[in-house]
Formats: sequence, C-alpha cells, structure tokens
Amino acid sequence: MATSKKKQPLSNGFVFSTDPNFKLDTTDTPEADTLPATDQKLRIKLETKQRGGKAVTLVLGFVGTTSDMEALGKKIKNHCGTGGSVKDGEILIQGDQRDKVLQWLLANNYKQSKKI
Repeated sequence: MATSKKKQPLSNGFVFSTDPNFKLDTTDTPEADTLPATDQKLRIKLETKQRGGKAVTLVLGFVGTTSDMEALGKKIKNHCGTGGSVKDGEILIQGDQRDKVLQWLLANNYKQSKKI
C-alpha cells in the first residue's frame, strides 16, 4: 500500500512560515577574549565514560576563542605524542596523560592548573 507524498513529513528539517514579518534570529554571541596563560584556571581530569573503556585525559576550563583552544590542544598533543581533539569547550587527549599535561602546562605559565 503506497502512501502519497503529501502525507509524509518533511525529512529535511525545514519549517515554513506564512508570517510576512518573520525574520530568522541570527544573533551570534561573540567569543570571549582569550585570557593570558597566567590567568587561566585549567583542570585536568581522566575520564573513561562513554568511550568504550578507553581512558581520555580532559583539559577543562579554558577561557578564550576556539582557535586559541585548538592551538593549545595541538601543542599538548604534540608534547604527549598522542592523538586527541577539541570538542565542546574541552581538550581531549588520548590515554592517561595527566602528569605530562600538567607538567607542560606549568612549564608554559599556566600556573593555576591542577589535576582533579
């Protein structure tokens, strides 16, 4: 039994409006300026939840632009010699690298960093 196309819901996620005064809300929130390294309060944490039992070192609490966070993540990954990524305001480093990350941060003027 075939159904007509008119009764099928839209699968592309668009919502149509017949309001002539409708305007799409495009207000973008500006990114916060990057704090200097001495003012950053970074926290280092080990997590295994929802990762198939694999350990991941998280660096939390970075205040600044996304590009600066990605640059910091790349420097930490290079120092540890492992992979990782930057997602949702967190720097993820593969494996239990808490000690290496803390040593690197303290050596690079992130004096308020600590493991949690």
